[in-house]
Amino acid sequence: MSAPARDDPRARVRLPALGALVLSLAGCAVGPNYTRPGAAVPDAYRGTPAGDATTGGAAALGEQKWWEVFQDEQLRQLIAAALQQNWDARIAATRVFQARAQLGVTRADQFPRLTGAAQAARQRTAQSPGGPGGVSFPAFETNLFEGSLSLAWELDFWGRFRRATEGARASLLASEWGRQAVLTTLVADVAGAYFQLRELDLELEISERTLRSRRESLELVKSQEEQGAASMLDVRQSEELVFTAAAAIPDLERRIEQQENFVSILLGQNPAPVPRGRPVTAQPHPPVVPAGLPASLLERRPDIRQAEQRLVAANAQIGVAKAAYFPQITLTATGGYQSTALSSLFTGPAGMWAVAGGLTEPIFDAGRIRSTVRLAEAQQQEAVLVYQQTIQQAFREVSDGLVAYRKTREFRLQQELLTQSAQDAARLSESRYRGGATSYLEVLDSDTRYLSAELSLAQAELGELEALVQLYRALGGGWQL
Repeated sequence: MSAPARDDPRARVRLPALGALVLSLAGCAVGPNYTRPGAAVPDAYRGTPAGDATTGGAAALGEQKWWEVFQDEQLRQLIAAALQQNWDARIAATRVFQARAQLGVTRADQFPRLTGAAQAARQRTAQSPGGPGGVSFPAFETNLFEGSLSLAWELDFWGRFRRATEGARASLLASEWGRQAVLTTLVADVAGAYFQLRELDLELEISERTLRSRRESLELVKSQEEQGAASMLDVRQSEELVFTAAAAIPDLERRIEQQENFVSILLGQNPAPVPRGRPVTAQPHPPVVPAGLPASLLERRPDIRQAEQRLVAANAQIGVAKAAYFPQITLTATGGYQSTALSSLFTGPAGMWAVAGGLTEPIFDAGRIRSTVRLAEAQQQEAVLVYQQTIQQAFREVSDGLVAYRKTREFRLQQELLTQSAQDAARLSESRYRGGATSYLEVLDSDTRYLSAELSLAQAELGELEALVQLYRALGGGWQL
């Protein structure tokens, strides 16, 4: 027959603590659980061209990596440098670190706090003088040594700390998606600034080529004027063309250098020259862009994901506020040793301990808790509206980008035809003038039209590339690393 179990006093302490742990872990979490709010998602983007390449299995533009979209090797290097060095990207990364640390601070409230303390004291009491009976007490010295551990734990029976941790975790995800949104904007900004720089380079090249041609024409007209085949008016009109072309060059050089400064700042560098790659007319881009399904935009756009995580955090704060209605249950325990001699500090008689439990219930607070709950609910409703507004704005940006890319391409094709026609007209006018069939005024007019058409074509090339960049950003592309 086995011996009867002995009454272990440690078991009497462990069982209530274990029960409190089970109650804490099994306790309910007040407040609403998060559910994604509804959003009106169209079946297709407005402006999607017929025969979207997505239906043929091609990856949507927003799903492609930025180095797949932009084929200029020099541009790829600039974007890679910006992602590493840009100040906004680095600031956004530190915000993620802050949110991660805040999550750790908030999550720690769910667990017990254990602290240790040690104390050593030596005290001397002075000799007391004799009283009326002539009795006096001699001076004496005392020592006190103490070591202890203290535990404090507020049971999360109503889920206040769990809801707070849920909100902090959502805030961390929101900051991470905010960083991705910064990266998306940065990729688009660098690509757009680079294309603008290359377009200005093209305008400068056109202006310099036009200036050389007009100077040659001026020399020819002067020679004809000396021979009596042209008038001084023709000379002055030819000079007008030369001076107009020459005046445009310093302004373009100014704009180019300022654009280089802007690109350098995007790269997180001091203003410096920017290396070039392909000319703006040789930048590859597809005639039709696969936009993908609108429903996928909710998962791909960083700003939408950021708005949703902020909504999750606001939703969790409702539970934190409602938990204040319920009692706060706190357990405390202290154990250690206290002795007047260090050698006997850890002996049995020197041991000490204390266990306590407390409950705090709000009775009257003049409606503070109720107002706090209402505030949290109103903030959650605001977050819902911001989330739905962000989705709607995203659909608009995609639709704007689709129509912009399609129409700027059509405009560029027409501008090419116009430029070819203006070039031919300028050539015919020059031939007619040299043959004496017309005045130099016709040459002046045709040459001016041709220069204007060339510059407009360069700007149309830029507009098409900028539309591609903005569409890529609107579709949530650029943050994939």
